[in-house]
Amino acid sequence: MAAGDLLSNIELISPSQFAKEKIQAVQDYALLSARAVANLFRRPLYVADMIQQADLIGVGSLSIVLLTGFFTGAALALNSANTLQRFGSLTLIAQLVSVSMVRELGPVLTALMVAGRNASGMASEIGSMIVTEQIDAMRALGTDPVKKLVTPRVIATVFMLFFLTILADLLGLFGGAVLSTLSFGIDWHQYWSSGWQILVYQDVFTGLVKPVLFGFIISTVGCYYGMSAHGGTQGVGRATTQAVVASSLLVVVVDTVVTRLLMTVFGTR
Repeated sequence: MAAGDLLSNIELISPSQFAKEKIQAVQDYALLSARAVANLFRRPLYVADMIQQADLIGVGSLSIVLLTGFFTGAALALNSANTLQRFGSLTLIAQLVSVSMVRELGPVLTALMVAGRNASGMASEIGSMIVTEQIDAMRALGTDPVKKLVTPRVIATVFMLFFLTILADLLGLFGGAVLSTLSFGIDWHQYWSSGWQILVYQDVFTGLVKPVLFGFIISTVGCYYGMSAHGGTQGVGRATTQAVVASSLLVVVVDTVVTRLLMTVFGTR
């Protein structure tokens, strides 16, 4: 009886229906993102909500981002040292850590940490408001839920992720400097001078444009799954998991596309 009940609860859909649902989801996400951006040019702006979200997203993620950046830089220096020693190029550790952190690891790892912490929070918070009909109450009172809930989170995430990435890059360089100095005897001033001089405009631009895109993706995906939640508390749990998975996957995909695009524009080094 239990097996029969389980099989009866399984819903099979055709491939065409599955494709239609995914296309509909992409369309809904695009419309939500467009409305969130368009609301920037409409009043009221809910500045207090933006500041509150910036504190929750930026300050709340500061410790995990700094620790991730520091130990990523240290691990990068440690793992590259053995290879560089074989060619007598141990002094190039600073250049390797600097370029790797600024161009790729800093923005991507920061975005993944923020996605894991905040995309889930946005989805669960907004999803809970959906299932408890608080969103319907807001609409009944004449308040646009997208403008009130989504736009402040998008602005706060984009703004704070930009500065969190800069801090992660700095801590990554610092972590590489500490390990290189203590473990391999590299001069502290030589490390920082070499790491600074290797960076060019292309590296800095690439490393700073990515967090803007990643912040937009994380916030809009988290809010989309929250607004799409249904099915009570179980639906909120599913939305939370889907928000983290989708935002993390999109961060990696967009990183690859943006890196390739910027390499085409600026050329390879």
